Amino acid sequence: MTSDGGTPPSRPSTSGLSDDAALRIFRTMCTIRSAEDRIVLGLNSGEFRMTYYGVRGQEVIPAAVCEHLRRDDYMVTTYRGMHDCIAKGIPLDELVAEMCGKVTGTSKGKGGPMHLSDPQSGLMVTTGVVGGGLPIAVGLALSSKLRGTDQVTVVNFGDGATSIGATHEACNLAALWEVPVIFVCQHNQYGEHTRFADFTRTRSLADRFRGYGMEARTVDGNSVPAMDEAAGEAIGRARDGGGPTFLECMTYRLGGHTFGSTTEYMDADEYSRAEADEPVARYRRWLIGDRGIGEGVLHEIEDDVAARVEEAVAAAKAAAPPGADELFTDVFSSQGDLPG
Repeated sequence: MTSDGGTPPSRPSTSGLSDDAALRIFRTMCTIRSAEDRIVLGLNSGEFRMTYYGVRGQEVIPAAVCEHLRRDDYMVTTYRGMHDCIAKGIPLDELVAEMCGKVTGTSKGKGGPMHLSDPQSGLMVTTGVVGGGLPIAVGLALSSKLRGTDQVTVVNFGDGATSIGATHEACNLAALWEVPVIFVCQHNQYGEHTRFADFTRTRSLADRFRGYGMEARTVDGNSVPAMDEAAGEAIGRARDGGGPTFLECMTYRLGGHTFGSTTEYMDADEYSRAEADEPVARYRRWLIGDRGIGEGVLHEIEDDVAARVEEAVAAAKAAAPPGADELFTDVFSSQGDLPG
């Protein structure tokens, strides 16, 4: 989908994806969808209490990108980033526990869903500040360049972040210094409650960011073959010293800005079309029709994923929240350094 509601030029139906890679991506997408469905169920029932920004409809982008990343590559994401965390490999038990504020979480329940982090998996920062992740990502990429490693950094953000000043400062420096960073704009058509066309006259964000002197392209963010090809090219170029890339990944947010918020401001016909062609079902059809993968194989993955999500939820519910003894741990100053 393009910024005016159309469809980007189609790519050849052939794909360089192996069956193993295609099924890994399917498993990741199913895990994201199953986790989202379970969280929404728990929020509706009162079982969970958390701030949650949904990712339904945006599963393809991180699943395809992370297929090309190593564990020691870096990722920076936003408050709407559970899908990025799952795709980057944060253990599901620890991820769900952190979102529920439990001591068994990646940050012992202190970060919660808005500040997920697991450096061991390469998920360095989740920021609640719109556009705030891009300067951090450029710094991470600069560190890789200065240390002479071939690590790359991916930073995910929405189209709304492209109107933030820090975004442009970061992209300018990334291009100037030729650091190995990939800017992944998950263009879901809305900046909070505002349509893209209502906050900029720009038709193509890729055209805008190409002006900084970096590679930039628009890609169908709901197509696994298209995203796989674009991400693989960008990550490979960065790893080989070719500098940054801006990817404008066209998708659609199937839900309100946050859990419980309305979708009344979204065009009903456009929303219905996007929902009818939602990416998990679309990719499932492609695997069966284009790749000849059997329904039984896909059902087995779906059942396994659903069971793993339930196990993670059960473990999180059974875990304790951080106790009072944790108030002064994991901070820059120890309790003894505080006055009085």
